[in-house]
Amino acid sequence: MKLCFSIDALSASGAQAWRLQRNDSWRECIYAEPLKDGDARITDKKTAEDWSGRRLEKDKELVLIPKKKAGTFDFLMRGTFAHAVLHRDSSAPLPEKEQMLATIAGLQPGTAWLLYLNVSGHFTALDSGNTSIIGNLDIAVRGEIASSSDYIGPRACKNEKMMDELYRQFLAGWLDHLNASNMNVFVPDAEKLKSEEDYAEAIRNWMPK
Repeated sequence: MKLCFSIDALSASGAQAWRLQRNDSWRECIYAEPLKDGDARITDKKTAEDWSGRRLEKDKELVLIPKKKAGTFDFLMRGTFAHAVLHRDSSAPLPEKEQMLATIAGLQPGTAWLLYLNVSGHFTALDSGNTSIIGNLDIAVRGEIASSSDYIGPRACKNEKMMDELYRQFLAGWLDHLNASNMNVFVPDAEKLKSEEDYAEAIRNWMPK
C-alpha cells in the first residue's frame, strides 16, 4: 500500500479548489479528486504538514502565492487555505478491535490521551499535553481526549458496551476518512452509528477512485 499527499487549496466558500503541481504552479481541480499527471505527490509527512493550513493569496496575475500558516483561530476567517489530501493506491485495512483494546489498556490514567487511527489503520495514542494535534498528518481518525480511568486503562476495557460502541465509532470515522480523503476526522456521535458488520463490509469493499 503506497500513500502520498496532494496539496489542495480550497476557497472560503468551498466552490473553488486548486491543486499544487510538480512545477509549483496550481491547476483548478475538484477538491480531493484522484491524482492526475503533473500533480505534486508528497510522500514526506513533514513537507505535507508544512503546507497544511497555509493561507494562499492571489497576486496581480491571479497566481496563488503561499503565505504564513494559519493561526489556531484563523479558520474562522474567510480565505483560501491549503489542505493535505491523502491518496492510496490500493484497498485499505480494517482496523482491529483487539489492537484498539490493547492500546487503551496500556494507557496510564491521569494523562490527557488522544486515541486515534493512523493512516495505516493502526490504533495509537498521543499525550495531548506534549504533542500537537492540529495539522498532525499521522492522525487519520481521532476520538475524544480522555484522562479518566473510566475511559482509558485496563478498567475501561472491561466495559464491553462502551468498547463496542467506540470501535464502531472508529470504523465509521475510518470509512469517512477513506471516502473523503480528509485527515483528523472526528468519530461520529454514537446515536448515528450503523452495525459493526455494515462498516466492516464497506471498508473491505472500498477501493481508491
